[in-house]
Amino acid sequence: MTPVLLSLSALLAASAWTAPAAGAAPRADRPAAVPSGWEKVDAAGLAHLTQETAARKAPLAAADDVSAQAEEPELLAVQSLRNGKFVATEKTYPDPHTGALRARSAAYNGSWEGFAFEWDGTTGTYALKSLANDRYVAVEKNFAGDARNELRARSTGVGGWERFVLYHNEDLNRWALQSTLNGLFVSMENSYTGSLQYVLRARSESISGWEEFDLYGLGA
Repeated sequence: MTPVLLSLSALLAASAWTAPAAGAAPRADRPAAVPSGWEKVDAAGLAHLTQETAARKAPLAAADDVSAQAEEPELLAVQSLRNGKFVATEKTYPDPHTGALRARSAAYNGSWEGFAFEWDGTTGTYALKSLANDRYVAVEKNFAGDARNELRARSTGVGGWERFVLYHNEDLNRWALQSTLNGLFVSMENSYTGSLQYVLRARSESISGWEEFDLYGLGA
């Protein structure tokens, strides 16, 4: 059965979160690089959005208790709002770019555009596992030139290179990812050409159009 995409943005009205007013002072727990209006999203918050629909992935294990599902990975597709394309894992690319993440698909076509967002409560971060090759997404900080900090689904385990903070802006209905390895936000390289056109890199100090994404739940 072809998975159904459900925009999380459409479910925000059901959320209990409240975004700070425009111009409000940054909260004490917000990193300096994060603009006002962007809030961290934990597992319970992400599960709340994906569960507020009749077409969610599967019945809940314990009634409708969000906390019961908080540790389960959310299966999501990621769409760049800069070019409107879905992020795919280039599992057939040759080394050194095998598993590179690129926002290049016009629609969700299957596992190449799917990711499991796995929450770690100890660190308050997510690891992203590609459904295309069953590998975790890492930030390649040792790559040089235009490929530096490229995102690649290439790791069999999770360490500092594979950890991200997920942010949401309720007013804009947009999402952003920040690498914990270098503290920079994930950007889609819209101006690149060649095989790495639209590649994702953790290279931005703040959030603007290149760093903004939409998330879609994958339902059966």
